[in-house]
Amino acid sequence: MSKTCYIGLGSNLENPVEQLQTALQALAALPGVRLRQTSSFYRNPPMGPQDQPDYINAVVELELDMPAEALLEQLQRIENEHGRERNGERWGPRTLDLDILLYGEEFIDSTRLTVPHPGLAKRAFVLLPLYEIAPELVVPGLGSVAKLLEACDTYELEAIDLDPGNDH
Repeated sequence: MSKTCYIGLGSNLENPVEQLQTALQALAALPGVRLRQTSSFYRNPPMGPQDQPDYINAVVELELDMPAEALLEQLQRIENEHGRERNGERWGPRTLDLDILLYGEEFIDSTRLTVPHPGLAKRAFVLLPLYEIAPELVVPGLGSVAKLLEACDTYELEAIDLDPGNDH
């Protein structure tokens, strides 16, 4: 039975826009996965230490036939292929970060995975792109994405124009 899943993407090293674009290709190429929607890309200041470059973030909607733990393994493989280093630094700079935000309407709390993502309700850089592609979405246990977004400050988010020839 297929599930609808939302993945948060982020990067702030080694051409972040390109990192996200190639990650989208890798996600779309996963067996049993259909990439349904992709949000705009957004630039925002780092959440953690401020002595690092701004992040580029986006959210994608996937339809898939894969258990959540197997999806997590695939996401970590893609991160590793993009040069992700896991050095224990929380909220530090990274080439690619892929987070399972929602996996159907399931609650998952294992040693490896927590869904809905624990930071989802407080992160404008997740909520704004999520709202862009799924404005009617309700986050299990937390309420509508629209209401969650109203409670967040989005003034530091900047949509990125991926078409440099676009003058409007």
